[in-house]
Amino acid sequence: MAAPALAPVTRGRCGSTGPALVPSASLGSERGQPLAAAVAELPVLDASGRPVQFGELFRERRAVVVFVRHFLCYICKEYVEDLAKIPKSFLQEANVTLIVIGQSSYRHIEPFCKLTGYSHEIYVDPEREIYKRLGMKRGEEIASSGQSPHIKSNILSGSIWSLWRAVTGPLFDFQGDPIQQGGTLILGPGDNIHFIHRDRNRLDHKPINSVLQLVGVQHVDFTSRPSVIHV
Repeated sequence: MAAPALAPVTRGRCGSTGPALVPSASLGSERGQPLAAAVAELPVLDASGRPVQFGELFRERRAVVVFVRHFLCYICKEYVEDLAKIPKSFLQEANVTLIVIGQSSYRHIEPFCKLTGYSHEIYVDPEREIYKRLGMKRGEEIASSGQSPHIKSNILSGSIWSLWRAVTGPLFDFQGDPIQQGGTLILGPGDNIHFIHRDRNRLDHKPINSVLQLVGVQHVDFTSRPSVIHV
């Protein structure tokens, strides 16, 4: 079956659309190598369901690209709540873009942004093709990931809250493969890969300030937190 045509769209912030698409460049899948053209040309969907080439998102400048597990994951929710606290001025000063990619239907993007307060760029890869090509793990690897500075809820209250959101949402689904893990990359401009981290389990995400430091973005104070989830 032919791949869907990639329509010209704008940057994928919640409620917005952006630039015309161009083919992306070649090879590789690890730090120090260029990103494979076959990966760069895969589509992601914006909040309107319109496709854009993955490589176009960081063609002109560096991007911190965070792949999350799924939008019902309470750990992903709380991590993205902290990503939402990064001032756009900090990113603009360093000429860096922040992008979140999920693996749900595009219809879940707007509700997830409203829930987390996230207003930077966000897309979905509902077939998980980019997750697969980048070697993102499925399943939980037993490994100590330490205490995350970004997770406020405990596993019981967080899991109950995630289930409650699933059964009370307008679209009853788990908003992605529940055993898919995510990761963090620093990409661009063009096909450059500067950094890649694949999460081994749901708690193995990179501390945000450690990633910001790698791209020359000011540290952010994440100590001002919303209340812990109580069920």
